[in-house]
Amino acid sequence: MTAAPDHSPFSSASTGDGPRIGVVLSHGFTGSPHGVREWAHALAAAGFAVRMPLLPGHGTSWQELARTRWQQWHGALDDAYRELDAECDHVFTAGLSMGGALALRIAATRPVAGAVVVNPGLVIDDPRAPLAGILKLVMKSTPAIANDILKAGIDEGAYARTPVAAAHELNKMFKDTVRLLPRITAPVQVYRSTVDHVVSDSSIAALRRGLTHAPLELVSLENSYHVATMDNDAEQIFTGSVDFIRMVVRAAGEAAAGGQGNQGANHEQA
Repeated sequence: MTAAPDHSPFSSASTGDGPRIGVVLSHGFTGSPHGVREWAHALAAAGFAVRMPLLPGHGTSWQELARTRWQQWHGALDDAYRELDAECDHVFTAGLSMGGALALRIAATRPVAGAVVVNPGLVIDDPRAPLAGILKLVMKSTPAIANDILKAGIDEGAYARTPVAAAHELNKMFKDTVRLLPRITAPVQVYRSTVDHVVSDSSIAALRRGLTHAPLELVSLENSYHVATMDNDAEQIFTGSVDFIRMVVRAAGEAAAGGQGNQGANHEQA
């Protein structure tokens, strides 16, 4: 029997020696922390401080989600970032789907060390998307976009209906986030499923075009659909993201040490 989805937020403290590393992690649209909980556990097990909030309107009912605005979702993740920033030496953002867009948005507006995103959404290809602001007045919801998972018997615990009003907010947030992408300078690691029935390659193309000042690493997932954090390639995401975060922090430390060495050499020459 499958356990009921756990929609509760998750928090862990930094452990171990060395620089204190934090990761703020976001779930996706109509989902909840349940969809990325094992990822949060893996990050915490690596010694990182983790903050994974339950975004407003999620984990309750689609009717409540319909009453929220995208700024509230961003605000919840930004609050989590600022909490980690006060106690860590390096803070990374991470997320799945819409959570990936929010992670990129934080990376564009805060001095993050890096970002890790899984099948990030940035473009809605549905031709009805531009009309959602009008459609929400006559159509309250549409069928769910949940459980695009190749692995059998897995339930991400997302809503059974998608509120049109919230989809309208999502589209607005995506457009505004794409506008901000050129501001990102920290390294970005992207995990992309080769088969994804929710987010099309248009989002990846928008990300490639927008990251004009940031290093981009794209990792293909051959055996997962959209909710890859609960699918066959989940372990690849967990171990790969930990390795990426450690590599970025190590490179930052080496760069800082090199800078100090150069300053010392310049001082001696003077």
